[in-house]
Amino acid sequence: MKLNNQNLLHLYLTFLLVFACFVFSFAKAQEQAWIRVNQLGYTPAGIKVAVFGSKEKGKYESFDLIDAKTQKRVYSNKIGKDYGAYGPFIQSYRFDFSVYRDTGSYYLVVGDVKSPVFKIGKDVYKGAADFALRYMRQQRTLFNPYLKDSCHTHDGFTMHAGRVGIADSTHIDAGGGWHDASDYLQYSTTSANATYHLLAAYRDFPKVFADQKQANGLDGKNGRADVLDEAKWGLDWLLKMHPAPNLLFNQIADDRDHTNMRMPGEDPFYGRGFERPVYFIDGEPQQRGKFMNNTTGTSSTAAKFSSAFHLGSSLFQNKDKKYAKTLAKKAKTAYDFALIKPGVTQTVSVKSPYIYAEDNWVDDMELAGAMFYETSKNNKFLKHAFEYARQEKITPWMITDTAAHYQWYPFINLGHYELGKQLKGNDREEIVSYYKSGIEEVFTRAKENAFYRGVPFIWCSNNLTVSFAIQCLWYKELTDDAQFDELAQANIDWLFGTNPWGTSMVYGLPAWGDTPVNPHSAFTHLKNFPIDGGLVDGPIMTSTYRNLIGIKLVNEDPYQAFQSNLVVYHDDYGDYSTNEPTMDGTASLIYLLASQEQKALEEPQGKK
Repeated sequence: MKLNNQNLLHLYLTFLLVFACFVFSFAKAQEQAWIRVNQLGYTPAGIKVAVFGSKEKGKYESFDLIDAKTQKRVYSNKIGKDYGAYGPFIQSYRFDFSVYRDTGSYYLVVGDVKSPVFKIGKDVYKGAADFALRYMRQQRTLFNPYLKDSCHTHDGFTMHAGRVGIADSTHIDAGGGWHDASDYLQYSTTSANATYHLLAAYRDFPKVFADQKQANGLDGKNGRADVLDEAKWGLDWLLKMHPAPNLLFNQIADDRDHTNMRMPGEDPFYGRGFERPVYFIDGEPQQRGKFMNNTTGTSSTAAKFSSAFHLGSSLFQNKDKKYAKTLAKKAKTAYDFALIKPGVTQTVSVKSPYIYAEDNWVDDMELAGAMFYETSKNNKFLKHAFEYARQEKITPWMITDTAAHYQWYPFINLGHYELGKQLKGNDREEIVSYYKSGIEEVFTRAKENAFYRGVPFIWCSNNLTVSFAIQCLWYKELTDDAQFDELAQANIDWLFGTNPWGTSMVYGLPAWGDTPVNPHSAFTHLKNFPIDGGLVDGPIMTSTYRNLIGIKLVNEDPYQAFQSNLVVYHDDYGDYSTNEPTMDGTASLIYLLASQEQKALEEPQGKK
C-alpha cells in the first residue's frame, strides 16, 4: 500500500500513542513495586536480604544483582516464596543474596524494578555508633556542647519528699543529664537505662569508639573514648538524683513543659522562677493528669540506678579510683532503696495522661543482683537474681504482641544476659531458654511476612526493634546458636530502609540515604539544625495513630503511597508519635551499631 500524507500522519499518531502507553505502563510499573534495602549496606560475610513489595500482582522468576560500576550482572537467584500482602503491598518477596561476598557498590533488579544502589563492605557500619553519639551530646542539659550554651541552670525544687524530712519546694542541685526527647523533661528511668547501655557499649566494644571530644562535649581529645565521656555525663547526673542513701529522685519537670516548641533555655512554667520540680520516689502513686499513676514501690528506677553505678564503677576502676569507689557505694545504697518497697515506679504528669507507665520491676532487680554477684561472688545476690529472673522469664510484649507506652521497660531483659554470662550448666541453659522462648514468640509472627516483622507497632516501635535485635545477638553469644541470625539482621535492616517506606529511621544515617528530614524536634523545626544520629519513634499502628491527641500533619506526606490500614509512619513535624527522636532509644541504638561495627571487624577479608 502506498502511503500518502494522511496515512503517514495516522501512523505517526498511532506510534506516539503506543509509545505513550509504553512509557505510562513502564512508569506505572516503577510506581507500583519497590525493592527495599539496608541503605547502610551489607558486610561481605553477613546476611544480605532485600525485600520486594508490589501493589499489583506480577509474575517473577528470578532477581539479579548488578555491579553499579560495570553494569554487569554478578549474581542471580530464584525469586523464592511469595509472602503475599503486607501493609501497602499485595505481593512481597525476600531477595537473599548472602552467598555473594565481593565488596563494591551494587543494585538489585527484578523485571523493571530497581533497588537503590548499596554497598557491600566491611566498613558499612564504621563510625555509625560515634555518629549516633552526636544526638546524645545535643540532648545534654546544664551545658549543651552543640549550642555552646547552658540551659536549665536553676533545677530544682523538691516534691513528695516530706516523708524523709524535706518540705516541698526545697531547692536541691539536680542540674545535668539529658533532655528526654524533643521536650525538656528528664526521667531517671530512661536516663539510667541509657547510661547503662552506653557503659555496656564501651565495655563490650571498646575498639569501635573514637576520642574526638572533651568531657564537656566540645571538640578535643581527652584520652577517653567519647562514649565513656557521655556515659559519665549520665552517671554524674544520676549521682545528683541519688544524693544520699534515703534520697532518690524520679524526674525533673513534668508535662507543663509542653507549652510550646522552643530551644533549650530557662523554663518558667512551674511557679518558682526558672526552677523546675524534682519528684521524689516515695513508692506511692503520684499525679497522672486528672488521676494518679500506678506506682507501687521503689524498685524499678532505683534498681536501674544501682546497675548503672555498678557497671560504671568497674569501668572507672583503673581510670579514677575515687570516682569508682563513689559509684560502688551508690550502687549499694540504690539497691537498698529499691528494696524499701518492692514494686514499680511510674513517671508523673500534671496536664495529660501520657507518662512512662512502667509495669515491671523484677527484671531491673535481676540485673542489679547479677551485677552485684559479678563483683562480689556473694551467692545471696545470685539467688535473688535467679528468683527475679524466674518471675519474668519473657518480656511480656513478646508474647502479647502489644503493650502500653513503656509498659515493659527496658524493652528487653538485660538481667538475663548479665546473669547468663556468669552461670554454667543447667542454670545457664535455663536462663538462655528464656531468651529463646521470647525470640520464638516474635519469630512466629515475623516469618509470616517478607520483612520478618514480629515486633508490634506500638509507640516507640523502633526502640523495641533495637532492643529485640540486641536480645537476638546476646542469645547467639550465649549459645552459639545461629538459627535467629536472619531475624536479627531483618530487624537491623528495618531501621535503615528495609521497611515499607524505604527510609532510615535515624536522622542523617546514612548521609546519602533517605532519612528523616522533618522530625518532631525544635532543633530542626525552629532553627533548621540537624539532629544527627537521633532514632525516631518509628511506625505505629494506624488504629492507634487515629486516636492520638493533637496530631496534625504540617506538610504533604511523601510516604502517602506506603501508608496502610496496618501501620503508618510520617516524616512530618506535626506527628510526634512516629517521628520524634528519643534519647534512650538512641543510646540503645549506639550499643547495637557498635556491635555491628565490631562484628564487621572480625569478618574475614573480602575479595576486593
